[in-house]
Amino acid sequence: MANEIQLISDGDGLAVIGNATDVERFLLSEGLPSKDLGVQRLKSVFGTGAAAAQAGSEIAANSGRWVMLTKESAERVKKFGLTETKRPGISHAMVGKPGSIKNWLQVEKGAGSFLANPARLAGAAGIMAQLAMQQTMDEITDYLARIDEKVDDVLRAQKDAAVARMIGVDLIIEEAMTIREQVGRVSEVTWSKVQAAPTAIADTQAYALRQLDALAEKMEGKTKIGDLATTAKEVESKAREWLAVLARCFQLQDAFALLELDRVLDAAPDELDRHRLGLRVAREKRLDVISRSTERLVARMNAAADAANAKVLLHPTKSPAVVQSSNHVATGVHDFHGRLGIESGRRSSEARRWVHAAAEVRDKALETGAKGVDAARSLGSETLDRATSVKGRLSSEIAERARRRRGGEEERAEEG
Repeated sequence: MANEIQLISDGDGLAVIGNATDVERFLLSEGLPSKDLGVQRLKSVFGTGAAAAQAGSEIAANSGRWVMLTKESAERVKKFGLTETKRPGISHAMVGKPGSIKNWLQVEKGAGSFLANPARLAGAAGIMAQLAMQQTMDEITDYLARIDEKVDDVLRAQKDAAVARMIGVDLIIEEAMTIREQVGRVSEVTWSKVQAAPTAIADTQAYALRQLDALAEKMEGKTKIGDLATTAKEVESKAREWLAVLARCFQLQDAFALLELDRVLDAAPDELDRHRLGLRVAREKRLDVISRSTERLVARMNAAADAANAKVLLHPTKSPAVVQSSNHVATGVHDFHGRLGIESGRRSSEARRWVHAAAEVRDKALETGAKGVDAARSLGSETLDRATSVKGRLSSEIAERARRRRGGEEERAEEG
């Protein structure tokens, strides 16, 4: 079968490798947007010698594209039945398109495939991991531009030296990324410049997380709606700033990991697969820490919104302001999570309008009032009945006493 191509997935993306024309036809027929995989970089895996020369010629004859896997695109490629390989988390399939059949079909030629060599597969997986990181970095760039937060200005305003140091780290990593793009690799000289970067980035991330935790704590213990409205507005503004700093930290950490994989691919390709998995685990842990902190803040803001909604009738202006600030924070965190690839739910509280709350209270009052009138009527009837009964008894008693008195008077008159 002609027109054969390789499909490789690491769960985050799909690599499509083969003849350039066949690759383009496959992507077009499946409706999958893609970007260049950069398979030429796999040449460094094989070093030098005859074997390397042969591998290099095979690599040169192939083209590669990378597809970011979303729910929709993952469903589209599921039909090709990718199977697990010996590399953890990596699945593979070979597909072809017969001339008389429109659909691409899985073919059984895995043993002689381009990626049958374990080193090639490890190298391809490493490059795919880099492309996934680059995708997140691009998402964060768009996020920072959209919310218009000047991260450098926020950092410069801090007195903590470790936080301010990240501005310099930012410049160093940007320079290293530029050189990598021009040269195609990360040399020892370039690597030596960025090696100390993770410490400064981690310090800044920890500081930003502490600031978000402090904002969450500020919302606790506020019982007066006026105080709650003032604090919620402050938290809304500050949270947006520190989310921007966290996003930039994560972006720089991904950039450093990308450079790190390049360096391992160049200097110790046998360790590339283990290094890739280690970076993946470390990245997931960072996301978990960030998720817990930001979700804690949203929970505090939602609690404040609930408290404000409960008192909207007494505070028709300040209560909706609290809910609005809460919603802005929740929306900001949800957007932030989306850019980093964190799955999260967002609850949006709806500020109750004063007139609606007033109408609700009025209806309850009318209902209570109607019950009160009925109760009053019932009580009045009972009281009237009791009064009539008492009156009857009193009249009888008075009449009886009067009769007895008259009787006594008559007896004395007869005796006289």
